[in-house]
Amino acid sequence: MAGLYLLSRHFAPLHPGWEWAKAFSEAAMVGALADWFAVTALFRHPMGLPIPHTAIIPAKKDQIAESMAGFLRANFLTPQVVARRLSGLDVAGALGGFLADPGEGGEPRLRQGAAGLLGDMLQSLPGEQLGDMLKSTVRGQLERLDLAPLLGQLLEGAMADGRHRGVIEAMLRWTGITLEANEDLLRKMIHDRAHTLLRWTGLDETLANTILDGLYKMLAECIVDPQHPLRTKLEDLLAGLAHDLRHDPAMQAKVARMKAEILANRAMGAWIDGLWERARGAAIEALSHPGGLLQGRMGAGLAGFGAGLQTDARLRHQVNRFARRSLAGLAVRHGAGIVKLVSDTVRRWDARTVSERIEGAVGRDLQFIRINGTLVGGIVGLLLHSIEKLL
Repeated sequence: MAGLYLLSRHFAPLHPGWEWAKAFSEAAMVGALADWFAVTALFRHPMGLPIPHTAIIPAKKDQIAESMAGFLRANFLTPQVVARRLSGLDVAGALGGFLADPGEGGEPRLRQGAAGLLGDMLQSLPGEQLGDMLKSTVRGQLERLDLAPLLGQLLEGAMADGRHRGVIEAMLRWTGITLEANEDLLRKMIHDRAHTLLRWTGLDETLANTILDGLYKMLAECIVDPQHPLRTKLEDLLAGLAHDLRHDPAMQAKVARMKAEILANRAMGAWIDGLWERARGAAIEALSHPGGLLQGRMGAGLAGFGAGLQTDARLRHQVNRFARRSLAGLAVRHGAGIVKLVSDTVRRWDARTVSERIEGAVGRDLQFIRINGTLVGGIVGLLLHSIEKLL
């Protein structure tokens, strides 16, 4: 436009048409410079000069973080919005197709891109803050869990199916192995507690052999005979324990106290911390090699599960309902935490980094803004020149 302006200014005396070119180019230069200044002022100080109300994005980084968090809270993390957006979404069908499809054409690239995106998110998000949120969720669920009736139901179900018999047999075998491994210690205990006369006559050794042989015989008979009285007694004890776990308030209170003590123990906290770190590391490692997830037995199992989601309408309905309820519940319980996580992450970004990322995301459109400003300015120049001629 500057070149056209100089050219039209030079040849203006030769032909009246050059006046129009001069008016167009003169106004176009103004429009181009104005839009250059406006676009540049969003991201940095034009020509490095600290002009007021420039470098807006770096200066307003924290406000941008709050605006992003508010937009996320209002448009994505309310139960009503989550339920409405998921009402017509077939999560189970999409998941089933993703798992069952062996992947041809662009599908592997899609999976690899999605896996890479999830891996980058896990690595870039503040691991400690995200971990604290997830750990508090796990701890809260465990604290609200009424454990005693659940254990009672599990024990009753195992006994009804006969699965407890294998546990009893394993306990009896373990008792026999433990008894055999500590036979010398038992003999010494019997010898030390025996009467002097028994030790002098050697009857203490006979007594020890009799006791140990009786114990071995009783354990062997219990293992072989399912109807042995000792096994019946053990089953009665287990049945009574299951009943107390479900119906006895004193037993339920005792289990609740034990659970609270375990959750309050530092070792339990360290175990949950380690569990989160191992899960996060394993997820990042798995997402860095997404092809391995869909190979071997695990891949076959995932493919079978995906096929079931596609063909079983009842299973698909249950998965979709669970997804809707889970996401709506997450929005209720952790919406504020997720919003704070996004806001704090953006706040921690360097101002220059924020500016460069936004400018890079907009990309070539910024150049077209300047071009459009040049053309609009030129057109306005022609209109003004026309008004001048008419007046």
